[in-house]
Amino acid sequence: MTSEPSSRQTSAPGDIFATTHWTVVLAAGRQSSPQAAHALEELCRTYWFPLYAYVRRRGYHKEDAEDLTQAFFARLLDQNPFAQLDSDRGKFRAFLLASLKHFLANEWDKAQAQKRGGGSAPLSLDWETADTRFQVAATSEPSPDTVFDREWALALLGKVIERLQAECGADGKAKLFEQLKPFLTAVPAEATQREVAGALGMEEGAVRVAVHRLRKRYRQLLRDEIANTLADPAMVQEEMRALFGAFA
Repeated sequence: MTSEPSSRQTSAPGDIFATTHWTVVLAAGRQSSPQAAHALEELCRTYWFPLYAYVRRRGYHKEDAEDLTQAFFARLLDQNPFAQLDSDRGKFRAFLLASLKHFLANEWDKAQAQKRGGGSAPLSLDWETADTRFQVAATSEPSPDTVFDREWALALLGKVIERLQAECGADGKAKLFEQLKPFLTAVPAEATQREVAGALGMEEGAVRVAVHRLRKRYRQLLRDEIANTLADPAMVQEEMRALFGAFA
């Protein structure tokens, strides 16, 4: 018997995108709910760094960018944003960036004068590594909007890898995942599938099958994660092209 990553499905094919984080938020309408608030906070925790990178690219220093990003989230999460949401807010990415631009244009002076989080409980964000990540991303000179899209795509991929790793770990296949993870990316793996097979004590053909299944699950999770930020599942391919077009 060989170890292979699971190919579990999250739901039936017909309703795989029926409920996403963003549709939960949109469905709240004018009545805030704990479910909607939780869904919004989960999205913010995943996609906070692209906003920080956008603020930095707009010319703000590290500390000011941290203050502004945290204050923006504090306002977004503490106030009731649902009343302003409508069917046109199809993409969480577009909604969040438009909201941030409005915030920077109208509230930056107020944000600089207050403590981080504006006196409310702030999101727990990894500021220690944020500046390092930004410096690595800032080696070229893309526009703030392009920086935002690139970092959004990277955050998305990171979330997908995290979910896939957790699934494999829960199935007792953590070691297999670590060996096969390099084959998920476009970068050629340092070890060939034959070498991996030898390291795992598997047949090379079994490794090829495992890689195929892992890639298939990776693609499914990628689509799921993108759908979590959309109101309409038909927009997944469009959003994927927009995000990864930022690397062109």
